Amino acid sequence: MCQVEEEYHEQLERVDTPSASKKCVKCKEELAAVVIRAGDSYCRNCFRESFIHKFRAMLGKTRVIFPGEKVLLAVSGGPSSCSMLSQVQEGVSQNAHKKLRFLPGIVYIDEGGALGQRKEMRQKATSELCDMFRSTGFPFYILPLEQVLDLPGSVLTPSPSSDQPGSGYKAAVDLFLQSGGSGSDGKAEEQECVSPPAVQESYTRLLQQLIGSAQTLTAKQDLLNTLRQHLLVHTARTRGYSKLMLGDSCTRLAVKLLTSISLGRGAHLAQDTGFSDCRYGDVTVVRPMREYSAKEIAYYNHMFKVPSVVVPNLDTKTPDKASIQRLTQSFVTKLQADFPSTVSTIYRTGEKLQTAGGSSSAAEDAERCVLCVCGLDTAAEEASALQATLISEQLSRSSVSVKPEPPSTVGQCCSSERPCGGAEGASDCCRSSRDHEAAELRSLLCYSCRRTVRDMSSVAHLPQYVLSEVQRRQNRSAMKEQISEFLLDDADEND
Repeated sequence: MCQVEEEYHEQLERVDTPSASKKCVKCKEELAAVVIRAGDSYCRNCFRESFIHKFRAMLGKTRVIFPGEKVLLAVSGGPSSCSMLSQVQEGVSQNAHKKLRFLPGIVYIDEGGALGQRKEMRQKATSELCDMFRSTGFPFYILPLEQVLDLPGSVLTPSPSSDQPGSGYKAAVDLFLQSGGSGSDGKAEEQECVSPPAVQESYTRLLQQLIGSAQTLTAKQDLLNTLRQHLLVHTARTRGYSKLMLGDSCTRLAVKLLTSISLGRGAHLAQDTGFSDCRYGDVTVVRPMREYSAKEIAYYNHMFKVPSVVVPNLDTKTPDKASIQRLTQSFVTKLQADFPSTVSTIYRTGEKLQTAGGSSSAAEDAERCVLCVCGLDTAAEEASALQATLISEQLSRSSVSVKPEPPSTVGQCCSSERPCGGAEGASDCCRSSRDHEAAELRSLLCYSCRRTVRDMSSVAHLPQYVLSEVQRRQNRSAMKEQISEFLLDDADEND
């Protein structure tokens, strides 16, 4: 029987906790300076070698970036993207062991206008980043997010991929060696510096109206990420870069995977979290930092003095339940503190995901979302969860009681020069017109983007290039319907 004063101290087995006083697991000689996870204790030199090797091994085994290719690094000023910049800077140096053979460039998107920051705060952040970029010797571009309002509609149309001769990595290496390795040095090119241009106040107000039209913080963050991605892809195209390198870490991708599932982007997880994303055709998005955890990056930046700049974003100083993105981040990080394999488990699960029906780059323009440029996932069967959700939404809208239209404003609504509907809101004719425009836009969106647009007060706040692309696709669809009697089916062509 159990006794009160029994002692089991000698019989219980004591589990050794990771300690920095242990020897390095790699060299077995030096004392460990950092403990990444249980059983992974490294000294300073071995940790640095392991960190660098992981980055170059990721680029080497995927063979996505060809020698002599121009690669644009998207740097936000955070720890992960600045660590990526440090790895590239060291990899293209003359004394590098396994030298990186591509031509890097840097781009930074100033989002202070969307957040309502003062001009002084925006200039301070861009000045610090400008000094950091100038020290690398790479060409860099600092662009305000307001430039997204002037983008052409072609940014939403994937361009054909310009594959190198031989359409293979080995053929590209042979061609690079035959040419004498010209351009292999990332600093051989003259440094091009594009400082942020003067932003008009009217553009800042339009951008704030666009972000402010989203009713929830979840929709605001999703919309802001879409606009940023459009500007990054457009910059890469216009500057001649065929690869766009993002600094998403393993922790960030784990949060993004669960967030995407919550937002209805399950069909696009392979593009959103994979190493390479070819949805834009001629510009391929790569994520070489996806093997690093946020803890590992923080240790490396602290130990080897990698500079970073603190730039606030939409969810800065917000509570955990402010948005789906913020709640998922809090859930994953807190679970990771108690169960250290949480992030790696989610990340490894995301590695196994593939896009159904092949690559998204093979889809036609009419089968792509007009915002995220992914393949449309709304062509589902009748007995599906999506169709059940759409039917439920239609029944909810039809059950709302409609007020009788006032006779005094029926004849003057669309003919007057002042805003329609007066102070009480739009009348039925203008409301039906806006509903028709929103319905046309929703028909060209994936399920997740539909949810984002639904949370917006008006689709008229969207950038002009998006609305123009919607109109172009609608006109093309109407023209195709008119001449459908004269078109041959695929089966007829084969016969």
